[in-house]
Amino acid sequence: MTRVVADLRGAVVDALRTVRDPELDESVVDLGFVTSSTVDGGHAEVRLRLPTYFCAPNFAYLMVADAFDAVRAVPGISGVSIRLEDHFASDEINSGVAVGAGFVGSFPDEAAAELDDLRRDFLRKTHVAAMERACRRLLADGWTIESLPQARLADLPDGAERSRLLRRRADIDLPLTPGSRVLVGDDGAPVAPDDVPLRLRFAQAVRVSIDGNAHFCRGLLATRYSESAVEEDSA
Repeated sequence: MTRVVADLRGAVVDALRTVRDPELDESVVDLGFVTSSTVDGGHAEVRLRLPTYFCAPNFAYLMVADAFDAVRAVPGISGVSIRLEDHFASDEINSGVAVGAGFVGSFPDEAAAELDDLRRDFLRKTHVAAMERACRRLLADGWTIESLPQARLADLPDGAERSRLLRRRADIDLPLTPGSRVLVGDDGAPVAPDDVPLRLRFAQAVRVSIDGNAHFCRGLLATRYSESAVEEDSA
């Protein structure tokens, strides 16, 4: 029985690794936002924390809701409790997610719409950042700015850049076929050769912003929780 529970808890942690901070595009486990996860009789309980007491409630809601959905989908889990702690809107978020009320139902006096558009905007940004990383890899391998418009997914070597780009393209329903162009707009249309320098500068700015925000949030989290207690077995 102990082995079964340990395996189930491991599956819960793996599921949580698929949950990303929508702004930072990193796993909530890797960011240190998961403080504990336990499984008792098929019921999983997960506790989350964020870098500040006033982290945006819409981002916080997305992470709690995504964590709930990810853990609930684990085979063998029959019940889920996700608890956001030390946040000014934790009561509203926790109770709303628990009953599937949605963002509007959780904040009926403040929210005017669900968060689908916000999620989509951040998915597009994370794709842009992943595309910039992939292009930098191609440039390091000998491609030129002039030849980049012809680069296809099949030209990307196996590695982190390729894997991340494919995942991000899947998130926004862009083609994943080997012959698909690497450098594309949000709609999947290839970037015109004359627009490549400007598009790459924009993509670099997006990527640097995401990386910088992630570094900043890690620092805030470490300052707020100086004991640096993070999810066990998160490595």
